[in-house]
Amino acid sequence: MNEEINDISVLPENREKTIVKKSITGIVTNLLLVAFKAFVGLMSNSIAVILDAVNNLSDALSSVVTIIGAKLGARQPDRKHPLGYGRIEYISSMIVAALVIYAGITSLVESVKKIIEPETAEYNAVSIIIISVAIAAKLVLGMYVKKQGEKVNSGALAASGSDALFDAILSASVLASAVIFLIWGVSLEAYVGVIIACFIIKAGIEMMLETLNDIIGKREDAETILELKRTICEEEAVIGAYDVALFNYGPEKNYGAVHIELPDTLTVNEVDGIIRRIQNNVFQKTGIVLTGVSVYSFNTHDDEAARMRNAIRKVVLAHDWAIQMHGFYVDDEAKSIRFDVVLSFDIDRKEALDTLYAEVAPLYPDYEVFITPDVDLTD
Repeated sequence: MNEEINDISVLPENREKTIVKKSITGIVTNLLLVAFKAFVGLMSNSIAVILDAVNNLSDALSSVVTIIGAKLGARQPDRKHPLGYGRIEYISSMIVAALVIYAGITSLVESVKKIIEPETAEYNAVSIIIISVAIAAKLVLGMYVKKQGEKVNSGALAASGSDALFDAILSASVLASAVIFLIWGVSLEAYVGVIIACFIIKAGIEMMLETLNDIIGKREDAETILELKRTICEEEAVIGAYDVALFNYGPEKNYGAVHIELPDTLTVNEVDGIIRRIQNNVFQKTGIVLTGVSVYSFNTHDDEAARMRNAIRKVVLAHDWAIQMHGFYVDDEAKSIRFDVVLSFDIDRKEALDTLYAEVAPLYPDYEVFITPDVDLTD
């Protein structure tokens, strides 16, 4: 295996170190903010500031969970888990989201209590300064952690960064309520606490839904698929690449399968060489391991086959729910026609196939038609 591939294989180790280092930075910063805000909140009798401190504490716990998830997810594959432990990071992201939601619900309950039984807050200049410093610290921390999370493709780390940026906005609302109290004597901090709590809950739910999508399996973005197909089609003999399916086993741990269309004049030995080169190139350029490469045969010396292909394609693609036709081959010896059709999710598969067979079969009654329905996996 060449040097470029070896470089890719080292990435998970560097990625883990980055996640751990940035998470530790987040833990230290948040614990300092917890101490400062808790002090200010207790001294000023401010529920909003105290809840802001609780929110920072949940952020610190989230960073701890992120570190544990990164460490466990980086474990090498073994007999029980041959594809590795990468999906543990998704579990850690779910735990982080649950902690955020819990902190939000707790904050909401306490804020509502303060609205029912109000207590007057006592802010001073020192409180204002500490809250302002906390806002600045959260802005810097948030931008830094989010950027690093996106760089190493860590959902948990990026979410921590986004959460920190959002915390800065919430802290700004606490600062605003303190300034309003000092100037006009109007206490809004319990109501601000409710707003903070609602936003925290909303952020936690969004984090959980995003992670659930990763666990369930979601549609790959069009650019990733296009890049993969471009890489495959760089191989001279490849006529087309279809039916790309990617399987994710954790951040940066992607496996895939694809159909390629090749001329019907190639030998098995030639096809084997082409497939191996494709797998090698795809891994070098994208880090995706192609575990399955299937082959469609393409008629090369038959003009009649080309005319039949065009006639059938016109009939098939006349339907809005027929997204693409590929893998077309005419076997004159066996008197058969075979091809695949990518079907939209808007049509019942049986209904679509019945319609296509009814329209295509009469065009060439001397041939047996085989239509394979494909799922619309990509944009």
